Amino acid sequence: MPIHFPNITLSAVAVRTDQCPRKQLPEIVMSGRSNVGKSSLINALSGRRQIARVSNTPGKTRQILFFELDQACYLVDLPGYGHAAVAREAQGSFARLTDEYLNSGRPIALILLLLDIRVGPTVQDVQMLRWLESSGHPWRMVLMKSDKLSRSAALQRRREIARSLDLADQEELLVCSARNKDGIEALRAVIEAALAADKAVR
Repeated sequence: MPIHFPNITLSAVAVRTDQCPRKQLPEIVMSGRSNVGKSSLINALSGRRQIARVSNTPGKTRQILFFELDQACYLVDLPGYGHAAVAREAQGSFARLTDEYLNSGRPIALILLLLDIRVGPTVQDVQMLRWLESSGHPWRMVLMKSDKLSRSAALQRRREIARSLDLADQEELLVCSARNKDGIEALRAVIEAALAADKAVR
């Protein structure tokens, strides 16, 4: 069933897993380093410029944010990781919250791992990828900020990143830009397909 993406609201903010919504909607999870563009991507997917607050301060999102999308699912914005300006103790608390969420039996339909296409995978991104590969959850990798590169350079970076991560099919890496909307329709289709697949197995 097609999703009406502009029909979105911020539904819950959790600093502990017992504060996550009790409504059993499937969850589309966004994970990635601080400042990779998770909030901007939520705005681009919904076509709503301010539904998710975009901070100029990396590491600002310190909770799990749940956006209810068309009464069909939640878009879940996990705390970003890996920014040096965030104190190590705080980073540890964010990581624990993320770990608790991911291992709490939530109805996860898809996890999106966001990478900056210019930077490529960090050590923490690789750790997250290896966890995804063993988790049993459906997942896709999204290469953000493609507007910072020419189309040919973006495709070259996709090939390089796929090779560096030993990913056999580079086509599985989605190339996106929240700024110029490159790849947004393709990502919407991926989300709709994940929700359809999740519904078929529940």
